[in-house]
Amino acid sequence: MPFIEESDLLELHKDIDKAQLINERLLDQIKYKNRELRRSKIQRNIFGSVTVLFLIVSLAVISYNAGFVRSTNFESRNNLLVSIDSLEVIKARIDNLREKNEELSLVKEFYLAKKFLEKEKIYSVQVKSFIDNNLTLASESLGNTIFAKANPFYSYSLGNFETLEEARSFRFQLVKMGFKDAFVASYRDGKRIEIEDPY
Repeated sequence: MPFIEESDLLELHKDIDKAQLINERLLDQIKYKNRELRRSKIQRNIFGSVTVLFLIVSLAVISYNAGFVRSTNFESRNNLLVSIDSLEVIKARIDNLREKNEELSLVKEFYLAKKFLEKEKIYSVQVKSFIDNNLTLASESLGNTIFAKANPFYSYSLGNFETLEEARSFRFQLVKMGFKDAFVASYRDGKRIEIEDPY
């Protein structure tokens, strides 16, 4: 076996130690480079993913907006048509409400006149009396006629006047038409109060 001197052995150990230190440094550098490579790979992957995701979202937004604009134009056209139809329907409703309002105002006037007739003294021209309850000559809903009972007769009077002069003028017209027995009477609450002087 060959013989190694101690100094050579020491040198060999030093070389081995240096080689180990160099090896450890190289391993540290490799680890560091691997970490950098992993980081850059992860960063590239993240950047690529974000870029793809951004492109997908951008395309989705653009296609949604394009479809929304089309649907908005379509909906606005439909809304315009609906609003035109709605305007005609509303106009028809307004006309219908006006007619009903006119009818209601006539009914209101009728009831106000009827209340007035019930509470105030009015004048009317009696044209006929019957022993029987013969009320088929006119309807009670007519506001210008009075059916009154004066025992044992039922009287039929025309016209409702606030003043005696108006009733006398109407009586004069009826006498000219052939109602020779017509006379003016005053009424309150649908009941005859008295027969008035015709002149």
